[in-house]
Amino acid sequence: QVQLAESGGGLVQAGGSLRLSCAGSVLTVSRLNMGWFRQAPGKEREFVAVIAWRGGTTEYADSVKGRFTISRDNAKGTVTLQMNSLNSEDTAIYYCAADLTRRSARYWGQGTQVTVSS
Repeated sequence: QVQLAESGGGLVQAGGSLRLSCAGSVLTVSRLNMGWFRQAPGKEREFVAVIAWRGGTTEYADSVKGRFTISRDNAKGTVTLQMNSLNSEDTAIYYCAADLTRRSARYWGQGTQVTVSS
């Protein structure tokens, strides 16, 4: 059973930054693609970013490219999403995911709320 735990969500003003963290086991983070999805009120869950388990290649949704950065620390079993230049459209519940594609994931965290006030 893969367990993922997010932290770092909260309320921030537009233009500000937040840093989300996802804690999993060292074995999970080091051997699976890791990433983030988000779900805004009234909308479907959408892909945000992914980092490959081998080589650390990253991919981002067009809506966050250039503003968000995903990284991983295999030794600690953590994945981080640095979010800059936040705007109201980034308001959503953010989910950490493991073993994912852009469409879905095999394992999910519980989610953490991010609210951007304008």
